[in-house]
Amino acid sequence: MRAKKFDKANYQRLVIVGVLLVIMLALTVLSDRFLTIDNITNVLRQQVATVIAGCAVTLLMVSGNFDLSIGSIMAIAGSMTAIFVTWGMPVAVAVLIAVLIGTVVGVINGLLVILLDVPSIIATLGTMYAVRGAAWVITGGNSVSRGLSRDFTVLGRGYVGPIPLCLLITAIIFLLFFFIQHKTLLGKYAFAIGGNRRTALLSGINVRRVGVALYVLVGALSAFAGSMTASRLGVGNANIGDGFEFDVVVAVVLGGTSLDGGEGSVFGMLIGALIVGFIANGLNLMGVYSFYQEIVKGVVLVGAVLLDRVLQRRLQA
Repeated sequence: MRAKKFDKANYQRLVIVGVLLVIMLALTVLSDRFLTIDNITNVLRQQVATVIAGCAVTLLMVSGNFDLSIGSIMAIAGSMTAIFVTWGMPVAVAVLIAVLIGTVVGVINGLLVILLDVPSIIATLGTMYAVRGAAWVITGGNSVSRGLSRDFTVLGRGYVGPIPLCLLITAIIFLLFFFIQHKTLLGKYAFAIGGNRRTALLSGINVRRVGVALYVLVGALSAFAGSMTASRLGVGNANIGDGFEFDVVVAVVLGGTSLDGGEGSVFGMLIGALIVGFIANGLNLMGVYSFYQEIVKGVVLVGAVLLDRVLQRRLQA
């Protein structure tokens, strides 16, 4: 069984990497503006939030749980970061407090889903609406832009030499979660719980503690992604992260994470995010209307799920 899962995982990675390369090749042929340093950098910067939050969401979905509140956490974290800066707080302190707010939401989600056994979709759908509503109330329905210091945009727009700071931070977070997935008990426990929760319990794994920890990580990273997005946009707004949860789910599922839990990888999520980002960018370069991109996202998501089912049947045969 392990050999089959290993074969499936590697086959999925090869397939999605191949899809990414084909898409890049096609877009290079279709548009001479695609394969440029500025354009590629722009796409990578636009996918930063998806990859950051996706790292934690991948492990959460591997464990068999779900979180629809990440976009709302982004909204309140980005808004509060901007508000705190207008109050005169240093940007680093403002971001830290915003991350703590996201962590609290993660704790609430964890308590509802793991301890109170509320279905994850229902629980996080509730917090999605509540937190987004709180963001609108706090901002009064207005954008927070006046009184922001110049340092506010450093996190999202700054550079370390020739490298955008946001890409450098994202790379560090990705490598950290790659390590967590493959080399730590948290990663191993997430796979064990998603594979068979009862067996995980019988083997002595504290399923509840792991579940709450994963929700906390999702809340914290979603909040950080919100602060970074607000910094990149140069404004705090309750609209930040609208529909973000579905962008992350598309990237995670496209990357090979099973909706049933027990399978997935942060590497696959990264490739999935790049595929979605390059497709959207290619459509923009070719002058395709933005609402067609939503159709493409839906098709890509359904296609990823169908691919997962086909691979399961082939490897079980």
